[in-house]
Amino acid sequence: MKRIRQQFRGIYWRQLSVTAGVVMLTLFLLGASFFSLSYNYARDQKSEEIGSRALVMSQLSVSYLESGRYLDIDELRDDPDFQRLVSFAAMVSDVHFMICDTEGHVLLSTDAALDGMVVTMPAEMTREIAEKGTSARRDNLGGLYEGKRFVVGVPAVNPVSQEQVGEVFAVSTMASLDSMWQGFVGLFFMTALVVLMVAFMASSVTAMRQVKPIREMVQATRRYAEGDFDIRMNDYGRDDEVGELAASFNNMAETLQQTERQRREFIANISHELKTPMTTIAGYTDGILDGTIPPENERQYLQIISDESRRLSRMVRRMLDVSQLQTMDPLRGGSHFDICESMRRVLISLEKKITDRDLDVDADIPEEPILVLGDNDLITQVIYNLLENAAKFGRPGTTLYLGVTTIDGKARVTVRNLGDTIPAEELPLLFERFHKSDKSRSEDKDGVGLGLYIVKTILEQHKEKINVTSENGVTTFSFSLAAE
Repeated sequence: MKRIRQQFRGIYWRQLSVTAGVVMLTLFLLGASFFSLSYNYARDQKSEEIGSRALVMSQLSVSYLESGRYLDIDELRDDPDFQRLVSFAAMVSDVHFMICDTEGHVLLSTDAALDGMVVTMPAEMTREIAEKGTSARRDNLGGLYEGKRFVVGVPAVNPVSQEQVGEVFAVSTMASLDSMWQGFVGLFFMTALVVLMVAFMASSVTAMRQVKPIREMVQATRRYAEGDFDIRMNDYGRDDEVGELAASFNNMAETLQQTERQRREFIANISHELKTPMTTIAGYTDGILDGTIPPENERQYLQIISDESRRLSRMVRRMLDVSQLQTMDPLRGGSHFDICESMRRVLISLEKKITDRDLDVDADIPEEPILVLGDNDLITQVIYNLLENAAKFGRPGTTLYLGVTTIDGKARVTVRNLGDTIPAEELPLLFERFHKSDKSRSEDKDGVGLGLYIVKTILEQHKEKINVTSENGVTTFSFSLAAE
């Protein structure tokens, strides 16, 4: 029990783990893709924004950077108009500007932290501006700042001569971008946590719904192994594979229960049928041996013993025939034979029995052959058993009917007699093993109760069924076979 529980617990946790793993992997891939795209997009937007501001400042700074206007840095720094212009632009755009000469030497900076410092921009950026017309990167400018910042540089070009007279760099912190990115991260993890919780709950419920029927099936299987076929599975109203499996389990239980019931009935019936002749044989044999039966009557009782022995032999042989029939496949060969000829042979073979019962025969058998698919010997046995049964229980002086017609591509054989009406509730029992009505027991001393069961078995092997009706003393048996 413990091992089975562990196995089912393993199924539950494995499914839960797989679901959680898939969800987490999906969230990770989506998060990584989203962060990468959003961060790159925000950075490009930031660079483009800073670049546009640097470009405006470069256009405003051209007149102050023209060659020869200022001899040194102090003159540029002391110009009040330029100072106000640069400070105002830095305040409005929320960036720091660095006005440089063509070699990258900072002439003026709006960042108060750089006052009094001699600053030269990286040679790579200066060269990139000269070659490409712009330079943008995240850099700490050679340790000038503690952290990396967005730095965008553009050339200051004289609009008339198209000569580069200097460079303008716009420097911005990454605080806003980092704040936005951190907000995205927090939102993502909160969303991921909610999704994981929902996924865990959904997966847990789904796994439990799958495991619970399996546990019930294990318990039911054990009950079946113990011979208890009354237990049934609950399909929980599901139309999926689990519901289908539960329905199949219940069908299997029904079949096993029916098979077990038939087995018990078979054992009970065969025990009863074998006990009667064996008791008779043993009783009369003991009577002869111990002298209870007078010598002059011994021949009479020996004849009874012989008859019962033969009946017992027929019963065993019939049971063996039934066992063999159930394993045959008469349609596999696909052979055809004339059903009319088979019916004529049966009539000839039963002529004496029919005459002894003072019965007439109405044979409705066409002259032309009717070819049907099946085993000739087995179908002949079916017709023989039905006609023999009709003659045995037909009222003396009446007429038996044996006929065949073709309807919708099938040959329909009918056997009919006039005798006692069989009760409607007994009709389905006629084809069970060892079944005999009370009246037939007294009249049919030689029967073993397997004739009609053999008929049903043969026709089932041919994928056909036999029908019976009994009204007003007229009992009719009919069956069909595929005609060519």
